[in-house]
Amino acid sequence: MSIHPTAIISKQAEIAEGVTIGPYSVIRGRVTIGKGCILDNHVTIGSEHGIVEIGENNQISACAVLGGPPQDLTYKNEPTRLVVGNNNIIREYCTLNNGTVKGGGVTRLGSHCMLMSYVHLAHDCHFGNHIVVANNSHFAGHVTVEDHVKVGGGGLFSQFVTLGEYCYIAGDTAVNKDILPYSIAYGNFATVRATNKIGLERSGFSKDEVENIHRAIRTLIKGGDTIEQALLKVEEICEPSDHIQRLLDFVRKSERGIAR
Repeated sequence: MSIHPTAIISKQAEIAEGVTIGPYSVIRGRVTIGKGCILDNHVTIGSEHGIVEIGENNQISACAVLGGPPQDLTYKNEPTRLVVGNNNIIREYCTLNNGTVKGGGVTRLGSHCMLMSYVHLAHDCHFGNHIVVANNSHFAGHVTVEDHVKVGGGGLFSQFVTLGEYCYIAGDTAVNKDILPYSIAYGNFATVRATNKIGLERSGFSKDEVENIHRAIRTLIKGGDTIEQALLKVEEICEPSDHIQRLLDFVRKSERGIAR
C-alpha cells in the first residue's frame, strides 16, 4: 500500500493491499477500495453519509469525485451507495453520485469500463460492463446503460432512458428515448439511424447474424408501421436467435419509447 502523506483517509475506510493513493486525495466516510486500485492526486471519494464500494484494479485520475451526495432535492442524507466494479478507467474530473432511496439506493458502474474526462453519472444510474464513454457526456438520474455500449463526446441523456447492448451513440447527441441494442443513434433528439455493423463484427458476431440483426433493426425503424406491426414482421422475416429475441424483448419492455 502506498499512501501519500498529504492524503486524508477516513478512519471508517477499508483500503486493501496494493492500493496507491496520490497527493491531496481525500477519502471520506464509509469507503471500501479493493486491491490494486490507483488514485491519482486530488481524488475525492465518499461523503459524510453515503457508502462507496470500489472493486479491484481501478485507475482513478486527478480530480475525479466518486460517491458524492445525489443532486436531488429529495435526498435527506440517507446512507445510499455507489458501487464500482473492477478494472475500470475513470479519468479526470469525472463525477459519480450515490443513489437515492426512491431510485433503489444504488448507483452502479460495472467492470472493464472507461469514462473519459468530465463524464457525469447521476444518482441511480446503472452501467454494465465493457462500456466506453467519451469526454463531457452527462447521464441524468436513473439511466441504464447495458454491456458493450460506446458513447461519443458531449452526449446528454435524459432520466430513465435505456441504452441497449452493443449500441453506439454518436457525439453531440441528446437522448430522450430508449436506444435499440446493436444500433447506431445520433441527433438532437436522437433517433436510431442504422445497425452498428462494424461494432458487432469487431465483437465477434458472424456476418450472417449481423445481417439478421440489420434486417430486424431496419424493420423496426423504417416505414410507417406501428411498433406492434413491426415486431410481428421481425418475427416473420428474421431467423430466430438470442439477439433477435433480445431486440424483441427490449422493445416490448420499453417504457420511454424507442427512438426511431
